[in-house]
Amino acid sequence: MSDPMNPVDPVNPVNPVNPVNPMNPMNSVGFDLDLTLADTRAGISATFDEVAVRTGVRIDTAAVLSRLGPPLEWELAHWMPAEEVPAVADLYRRLYASIAVPVTTLMPGAREAVLAVRRAGGRVIVVTAKNVRDATRTVEFLGLEVDEVAGSLFGTAKGTALAAFGADAYVGDHVADVDAARAGGAFSVAVATGPCSKGELRDHGADVVLGDLTEFAEWFEGWRTIRVPA
Repeated sequence: MSDPMNPVDPVNPVNPVNPVNPMNPMNSVGFDLDLTLADTRAGISATFDEVAVRTGVRIDTAAVLSRLGPPLEWELAHWMPAEEVPAVADLYRRLYASIAVPVTTLMPGAREAVLAVRRAGGRVIVVTAKNVRDATRTVEFLGLEVDEVAGSLFGTAKGTALAAFGADAYVGDHVADVDAARAGGAFSVAVATGPCSKGELRDHGADVVLGDLTEFAEWFEGWRTIRVPA
């Protein structure tokens, strides 16, 4: 049997049965964006640095990067009074497209992961806490072929978008993405490329934990064709 600590063997996934539609091929997949598909760290750091210059507020970007995932407003609340957060969030978003998007790169295996789904006849949705405008810009800049982008959603709030799209699986790097998959009735695929370790993701209930998206295509090819025995 495969090691459940690193269950990339497509013959022995942790949970071979899709609880939503177990008799059909499992094709449609949702992906988180930041630190799942897109390496946005340089752009986010640079944008926060510019916000700090313009507002005069000291912001430790290393601390910011250590907890990427939740909504922007949650992070800003670490650095300024609550009443200032909305205006500074607006400033950040005005800056993001010109500062962050051009320096964003693909996470390892991201393009291949999306292509694996599309080659299987599946559809792809990106569901992210990032606002939909900047999420769409990022996806387009990276040249990822997706069917839909849903933004400004975090944790279980992502479940509505996943369910409406019909996502069979949801891939993310945060424990909140495990919650998102559960809320959307999708198989939870975690990648240890963000702030959460393999152990944290596994302990939170992820169905499968991959080191990064370079392991996704092989795993997906086996998982998607599994049927419930007659």
